[in-house]
Amino acid sequence: MRTYINIMALATLGWICALGNSFAAERVWDSELRRYITDDDFKYEEFMTEDEAVKRILPKSQRIRKETIRLPQDKKSLIEQRIGWKFPEESFDLYIGETGDRVDGYAMVHNTIGKYKPMTYMVGVDPLGSCTDVELLIFRDAKGSEVGKKRFNSQYEGKAVTDPIRINKDIINISGATMSVRSMNAGVKRVLVLVDEFYLKPAGLGSETVTARKEGKGFFGSWFGN
Repeated sequence: MRTYINIMALATLGWICALGNSFAAERVWDSELRRYITDDDFKYEEFMTEDEAVKRILPKSQRIRKETIRLPQDKKSLIEQRIGWKFPEESFDLYIGETGDRVDGYAMVHNTIGKYKPMTYMVGVDPLGSCTDVELLIFRDAKGSEVGKKRFNSQYEGKAVTDPIRINKDIINISGATMSVRSMNAGVKRVLVLVDEFYLKPAGLGSETVTARKEGKGFFGSWFGN
């Protein structure tokens, strides 16, 4: 029996147990391996703790505080519209690094489905909304852990909400790990949009401001050069 798991529809860690039960109840065919998946195929690789990831992403901050972003239905619908897919989560935890009265950056843990099971990773965002780092914390799937390697996830550095963050657009795929790459792409995009909506827009630094600045630069640049 072929079982297809939608990467977007199950994008939450709370589905781990449900997924585990489904694998126990039925045999799952993997078209790439050309055989049924067994429990032995799945890995559990822990690369770093959440605290270690926060320190790596916000290394120079004098203090780091944790906040919970809660999404009322209208805000959740707006986020889903911006990223192009629906998700079940109604809240997210976010770390904010600060030095004095200055925000150094943001870091958020995300759990999104790879090919079969969720992976856990942390996304860093700078004060202006660009991705600074992605660190893989836990990988649970049969394959695709290469998304945790720096030569891959360094592609996210500098990405903003205005970037596609898609395979064959601005992200180079990993052969044999396409589902993991798509999953991480989706998670990085969601983090950037969440930070944009809840922190940057209220401070006048949101995506509309960035777009306006780029358009203005393009207009004047056409007259005066860069």
